[in-house]
Amino acid sequence: MIALGSDHGGYALKKEIMKHLDEKGIAYKDFGTYTEDSCDYPLYGEEVGKAVVSGEYERGIIICGTGIGISIAANKVRGVRAALCGDCYSAEFTRRHNDANVLALGARVIGPGLALKIVDIFLNTEFEGGRHAKRVDLISDIEARHI
Repeated sequence: MIALGSDHGGYALKKEIMKHLDEKGIAYKDFGTYTEDSCDYPLYGEEVGKAVVSGEYERGIIICGTGIGISIAANKVRGVRAALCGDCYSAEFTRRHNDANVLALGARVIGPGLALKIVDIFLNTEFEGGRHAKRVDLISDIEARHI
């Protein structure tokens, strides 16, 4: 199951992603926001991050205007590896090499067509492990020392 969240700037793109996931039969939960009224992106980044690290949700997708703020917020949750992706290559390799568990998108930066391709790649690409697992463990060690 996928955890979704956005602020007002990402709301319309989140609705497009929800429709796309529905068409593909992929289960998700929307953690908000539920309108285009101005709101604070850190709340939704945190909620999706907590949902993913709880183990109840396999991955998360978060959206704000640029994707920057909401990804910074989500990455404050211990265990979250949120990656802001604006291209297909980054989406593939953040999964393969970084085992990213949350995808961040900027609704004012990319269009819905590209966003849906990025979502598909992110959800369908597996972590390679091997030498990359050691590096992800090093990231976790840094996190444990500082968060």
